[in-house]
Formats: sequence, structure tokens, C-alpha cells
Amino acid sequence: MKEKIIQNHPYRSYSTETENEYYTALIQKNPSYEGIFFAAIKTTGIFCRPTCTAKKPKKENVIYYHSVKDALDAGYRPCKICKPLQTEKVPEWVRLILTKTEIEPLKKWKDFEIRSSGIDPVRLRRWFKKNYNMTFQAYLRTLRINASFGQIRQGDKIIDAAFDTGYESLSGFTEAFKKITGESPSKSMNKNIIHITRIDTPLGPLMAGALDKGICLLEFTDRRMLEREFGILEKKFSAKCLSGKSKFFPVLEKELNEYFTGKRKTFTIPLVYSGSDFQMKAWKTLLEIPYGETKTYKEEAEMMGNPKAVRAAGTANGMNMISILIPCHRVIASGGKLGGYGGGLRRKQFLLDLEKRFS
Repeated sequence: MKEKIIQNHPYRSYSTETENEYYTALIQKNPSYEGIFFAAIKTTGIFCRPTCTAKKPKKENVIYYHSVKDALDAGYRPCKICKPLQTEKVPEWVRLILTKTEIEPLKKWKDFEIRSSGIDPVRLRRWFKKNYNMTFQAYLRTLRINASFGQIRQGDKIIDAAFDTGYESLSGFTEAFKKITGESPSKSMNKNIIHITRIDTPLGPLMAGALDKGICLLEFTDRRMLEREFGILEKKFSAKCLSGKSKFFPVLEKELNEYFTGKRKTFTIPLVYSGSDFQMKAWKTLLEIPYGETKTYKEEAEMMGNPKAVRAAGTANGMNMISILIPCHRVIASGGKLGGYGGGLRRKQFLLDLEKRFS
């Protein structure tokens, strides 16, 4: 009966090449494919996330769906192991400790205190290392240094900033400050802070960066150029990238959630550009491409008033550090091919399909 339901349901058709790619991702439990597809198993009648740890089926017994709704409509049940109905947000046990650190931002958490909250310190350390590339304690130190950085730039004395942020000695504060920012506190007056945070989306986590005037970075955390982009931003704005909070992050998270659920077609959050005059002209041209539509690289160059700059326009798009908000995913190659995309072609296709669906 399940076979009949599957065969009669109009599930999305994929090329053999794409099915091979998806099956490889399923076998390898590749997290970068989260949100790209859901694997439905004909023999069991369940559907799974790409990272499911259950025993893997034979290739001929798997078909792929674009969304949870499509899989459910086809008569499949959600897997009890990988729970595909649950999006990968910050786990509740991590939220618990983060809430406590917000209440007591200067508190130095010991392992026994973390355990008393019902949380395994080793598990917490591993989660932060995987998701933030730092331990929980390093995260707390960065937040404290971030706060002191702001105080010093606003004119507070260094010693006051040190004690206000929980350091018991000026020498200890100075050492920690230099280790994180690369500068001594006294030399930090002319530096800016780029606040960095992680935002979860259906396509995987994004790394967001904000200056005082707006968002300057929005990239998928697995993009290879991310570390290089941090360096470019720090040099461009004479700044230091530090984990922290920004008034723009709640707005950004809200608007992204609305975008992914089809409720938002334009973004209102202010952007801060970091590129050459030509690059910024290319990025501003991208903002003129309407939601749900695409342009070729040639058409983009023409919109810029320079029809011969096709290759240069494509290169500028590749240097865009603010994905989705500056929609370089809406530019495709001649003949309808996707072209390139820093977040990966599967994400580009997902975004184009999303906008087409809600246009």
C-alpha cells in the first residue's frame, strides 16, 4: 500500500546525478545537506533528515522530498531517531545555561556549578566547540572582553573596565584582552567591534556580523572563505570580530524567519558594505532584482551600465559577504544553469525554489 501511495504522489523529480549526490550525503550523514532534502524510505514508510544515524537503506529504496510537508503528504511518518519535524535550533539545555549567563554576565562558571544546573560540562564544551569553534569558557571570556572593549572606547578607565567585567587583576585582564583582540587595552581606542553571532536557518547555521550602523556579514558557517572574510572586515573597518550582541541581531533573525516561511520578500535591516566601488555597485544592483526573479550575469552587467563587465560582475557577486539579504542567488548563467554560489549550488537552488513558490 505504501508503494502505491508513493508512486501516485507527485514528488519532486531529481536527476540521476542529484540523486547520487543526495544518497552519498545520506550515507555520510553530511550536515551541510540539512534543509536541502528529506529522505523517504519506501520499505519502512518513514522519512529522515540527511544526518539520521539509523541504519541506511539501499539506494533504490530512497526517494527525496523538498520539505517535511511533501513527505507527510505522500504518506510517510517522521523518523523517531532524527526527528525531522524538529528544526535544529539551540538545544533547550544550552538555552538554559545561556539564559543564566545573561542574568549573571560576569559570573565565572565552574564545572560543579554547571553540573548543578543539570548540564554535563564536557557535553557543553563539545557543543560550543562544534557550533562556535570555541569552548564555553572561551565564549564567556570573549563576551566579557567585548563588553570591556566597548567601555574603553566610550572613555572608561582601563582599570574600571577590567574590574567591571569580572577580572580580579589588571595584569590578568590585559593578558586576556591582548589574547582575544590582538591589542593591548590602551591601543584599542581606535578600533571598532564587529559583533558576531550564529543564527540557525532551514539551510544550516549562518554567521552574522554587525557594526554600529548595520549588518556587515551574513555567511553560512561552512563557507571556506569565512576566516578570510573576517580578516577583510577587520582590516576594512579597523575592527575586531568578537562574539557578542547587537541591536540588529533580533531584527535579522526575525526577518530571516519571515523570509524562509514566505512571509517576507524584502529586508529592511541596514547593511554596511565592505568592498571596492565596483563591487558595491554590483551588490546594490543585486538589490534591484525582484524577489522570485532571476537575471543572467550579462543582464546584471547591463543593469550596471557596463555590458562588457560580465565576468567582473560574477567575481563581485562571489565576494558578497552578506548572503540572502544581498541576493546574489538570483543571478544565474546564460542558458539557465545556476552558475556559482558561495553557499553551495544546492542552497542556491533551494532559495530560488523558495522564492518561486511564494511569488
